[in-house]
Amino acid sequence: MTTASSTGPGGGVAKTPHRGPGPAAAPPGRRARARRGLLRALPVSPAVILLALFLAGPIGYCAYIAFTDLQLTGQAESSFVGFDNFREAFGDERFLNAVWLTLVFTVLSSLIGQNTLGLALASLMQHASKPVRTLTGAIVVTAWVLPEVVAGFLLYAFFRREGTLNAVLDFLHLPSQNWMFTLPILAVSFANVWRGTAFSMLVYSAALNEIPKEITEAAEVDGAGGWRRMWHITLPMIRRSIGTNLMLNTLQTLSVFGLIWVMTRGGPGNDSQTLPLFMYEQAFQKSMIGYGTAVALLLLLVGSLFSLVYMRLLRTEV
Repeated sequence: MTTASSTGPGGGVAKTPHRGPGPAAAPPGRRARARRGLLRALPVSPAVILLALFLAGPIGYCAYIAFTDLQLTGQAESSFVGFDNFREAFGDERFLNAVWLTLVFTVLSSLIGQNTLGLALASLMQHASKPVRTLTGAIVVTAWVLPEVVAGFLLYAFFRREGTLNAVLDFLHLPSQNWMFTLPILAVSFANVWRGTAFSMLVYSAALNEIPKEITEAAEVDGAGGWRRMWHITLPMIRRSIGTNLMLNTLQTLSVFGLIWVMTRGGPGNDSQTLPLFMYEQAFQKSMIGYGTAVALLLLLVGSLFSLVYMRLLRTEV
């Protein structure tokens, strides 16, 4: 601090302290910041309101129902039962069987079937002629755009005892069987692969087109074979597309209902009854809405766990 001289009333010199440069302008107050934040949020508020009404609202109501004994049998009012529905589910062998079959169906038809076949088709179409690419794409996409019920009837006609598959096996003098009775979960898994591979193929085709040709050509000049280029160059460069495709395919496969219902209705017995079919049976055939909704919440939890794993894989490597 320095002092500055000034002349006082009696002619003397009075020393007054001289302060340095004043502080910087104060930041805007809370009201200004709140007003600015409100203006920024205003354009997205309609979307937030719609999501709250049509997504968060129904999920919250279903979460409430899962803790009640609500039924479709003319019940006057429902009562809160806490975690009884969830305890009943984990003590039910049919529920545990449905969980196991859901995991088998998801792994076979989504993680292995659609993902692997879609990548293989996309890779082969990169080197195929234009007529072959057009014909293959048209056939695969046609299966994808078919309604789920129509696809279910087509695959039922293919796998049934007097169906197309057994007719071909009989023509080749190979043993045939009743596929819908002996291997129902494999039959519906194959049906889901046939119907859903097109999405994986389109995702991987777009990802492969983004790989610079100079990189693959340089690897080929260095003597890297097709498998080595695929493992060390192609797969690392499309890692994020693989994670996105796996996440979307898995969530879609977990909720498949119409395809399995048309082909097997969860039978024979419970050999192809996945969680969506078990939930439908408990909620609408046995009228136990509370119990069925609890199963639906558990299915939502399974999908959330898969999503967390895939989101972890999608994180950018440092």
